[in-house]
Amino acid sequence: MAVVVVTDSSASLPAALTAELDIDVVPLHVLVGDRAVREGVDPIDIDYSADTVTTSAPSPGEMRAAYEAALARSGGDGVVAVHISRQLSGTWEAGRQAVRDLDAGDRIHLVDSLGAGLATGLPVLAAARRARAGAARDVVYDTAVAASSRARTFILVNRTEQLRRGGRLSSAAAFFGSELVTKPLLQIVGGKLELREKVRTRSKAYAKLVAAAVDAAGDDGVAVAVQHLGAPDAAETLATQLRETVPGIRELIINEFGPALGVHLGAGAVGVLVVPGGCG
Repeated sequence: MAVVVVTDSSASLPAALTAELDIDVVPLHVLVGDRAVREGVDPIDIDYSADTVTTSAPSPGEMRAAYEAALARSGGDGVVAVHISRQLSGTWEAGRQAVRDLDAGDRIHLVDSLGAGLATGLPVLAAARRARAGAARDVVYDTAVAASSRARTFILVNRTEQLRRGGRLSSAAAFFGSELVTKPLLQIVGGKLELREKVRTRSKAYAKLVAAAVDAAGDDGVAVAVQHLGAPDAAETLATQLRETVPGIRELIINEFGPALGVHLGAGAVGVLVVPGGCG
């Protein structure tokens, strides 16, 4: 058989890619009022501005069931599970508890991607491609860890209030003052979401996003992703600019943020994610 790669729905990978590479996806939960729905499984209709909408990680029991199924499918080759940053979600911790409950030894390798969205998804792709090529579990694990360490994430949001309310953004961002006249540009550093700078106009913010991607890309080939929440035109504009300015793009993926991230980022958010060296 082959090593099975597992991730969670926050990785935002297109369904065609997860099917092609046999990646197992554990759904995060979106809590709408008193109703819990599974991202990517149950239909979700969300008002992203509502105070009553929040998110939760899968339970250790859900993670255990996913890991057990993946182990069985691997035919003894084992599992590499790559999840959203433990600084942003309880998913990784639930996975660690599941591994303990399973007493799986070294049959399951757990990776903190230090990112979210396709900053998790791109390392997942790198690991899954290595697994499909027949690599051993340790090699697949090392591939995921290396890609995660190289990934860089830059996100433009309309407001930071939802992020602060959900505890995903440092309180240092409170110095913003009036966000109505600024565009908060964020980045993920060491698994934490931090303020990068504030920009006055959206056009300047796009330019800053592209410049950040160029700086992060290096000159040895790069995988790039653009994500958005209800802003497909903006995503296409950014993708065009990236193709024209980032040297050595090996692949470029455009996809929406899923609801679990969208609840915290808010409508209109766009992000650029870069993995220098590519994803295999």
